[in-house]
Amino acid sequence: MAFPYSANNLPTQVFINNEYVDTKCSQKLPVFNPKDGTLVSDKVPVSGQEDVDAAVEAAEAALPSWKKVTAMERRNLLFRLASLIEKHAEQLSMLTRITLGNPYETMGKFEGGMAAEVFRYYAGFIDKFSGESYPQDNGYLKITRHEPLGVTAGIVPWNGPLGIAALKAAPAVATGNCFILKPSEKTPFAALALGWLIREAGFPPGVFQVLSGDGSTGAIIARHMRIRKVSFTGSIPTGKKIQQMAAESNLKRLTLELGGKSPAVVFNDCNVENAVSCCVNAIAANTGQLCYAASRVYVQEGIRDDFVAKYKAALEERAKTIGDPDDQETTMGPLVDESQFKRVMGFIERGASQGTLLTGGNSLGDKGCFVAPTVFTDVDLDAEISQSEIFGPVSIINTFKTEEEVIEKANATEYGLMAGVFTQDINRALRIASDFDSGMVGVNCISLMMIDTPFGGSKQSGLGRECGRSALEAFTEPKTVMINLSY
Repeated sequence: MAFPYSANNLPTQVFINNEYVDTKCSQKLPVFNPKDGTLVSDKVPVSGQEDVDAAVEAAEAALPSWKKVTAMERRNLLFRLASLIEKHAEQLSMLTRITLGNPYETMGKFEGGMAAEVFRYYAGFIDKFSGESYPQDNGYLKITRHEPLGVTAGIVPWNGPLGIAALKAAPAVATGNCFILKPSEKTPFAALALGWLIREAGFPPGVFQVLSGDGSTGAIIARHMRIRKVSFTGSIPTGKKIQQMAAESNLKRLTLELGGKSPAVVFNDCNVENAVSCCVNAIAANTGQLCYAASRVYVQEGIRDDFVAKYKAALEERAKTIGDPDDQETTMGPLVDESQFKRVMGFIERGASQGTLLTGGNSLGDKGCFVAPTVFTDVDLDAEISQSEIFGPVSIINTFKTEEEVIEKANATEYGLMAGVFTQDINRALRIASDFDSGMVGVNCISLMMIDTPFGGSKQSGLGRECGRSALEAFTEPKTVMINLSY
């Protein structure tokens, strides 16, 4: 059977118990194309309490048998889903692009490939996620095992709706949980279309379900007494609300990835071309709408002029490829919607009094949500554009003299997701990497993620880790079994 969805046939039903159904809640949401502001659909369903309850009931019914599915059988299901995502990656990307504006060649293709690889990675882990045994010196054999939590959920942001969904869903179902996906109301269609692929792959009813909706749907999930785990990616204020709701309900387990304000520290002895390339890619990718975007650049005084000139030129060259995300030549598209456009432009307008504008500072075109890559220099440490996650193509450049000075500056925010150091001195690189208050550090690189290593941050960048073995542990409960050998 051919993939049924297209720009002219969008998925506008939720996926519960392996069926597409209308929501009991009558509310619908509109979504618009950010390249020109045209209406894409005004029929995005909002899942209410009855809809969430129905999904939970289906998941609970599926859970006893799903937990006992053999490792080989579960592995094969994930492999089939990965192959289907890969096969239909271009169509899924289109379903995202029409409301996010991410060009296929630079972001859409990457996200589809990443989602498929994430399911393959965790499929391969299913029969290798072992427990431990302990010495028997006290007459007891002690072993541990990892057991699924039960009904789990993922609340996904709009900036990477397919890739981030995979990062949450794959380890959940691989470890025997049932999973409910709640995509952002701004980019719902690729997630809703996953239901068709889930069914085609052969997943049993109730194991993997998709509920669209807005913040009210997320709140129902966070408060639900029979959902045992929520993995959320989004803003700090929303993450705090989810943490409060989880605590006030059933003390459900949480993984919270809450953004960043990533510093890139560039020393005199670095390879300047590499540093410029990495820092430009890190603020231009996905139009700056990435949680680990390198939005604070600190350059040692000796190479300041050279670095700044090359960074400015490279961003201005990148700006020439801003345009229609459906055009294969486009590398940067618009911001996701008018609300985000106004938010980013507000930061830029206020930033004019907080630093010196190096380049950009303006919107582009007479329609759509296009913003020129914007850089401010000589910005105070406590300025709004130094401290706040802007989530757009806006960065700052400041200079420094010593290691001690730049570490203090790099760590002087409430975020701690990603950091990078550029130097050819390996001893310095390791010192700086140790001193960064950050969950992830790049040496001569920045703003990367690897699916086989922990992804997450310190301070208010979140709780817990995604990716790698850490994600499997986050979706399971360790159980200790003690065997009396003398009985």
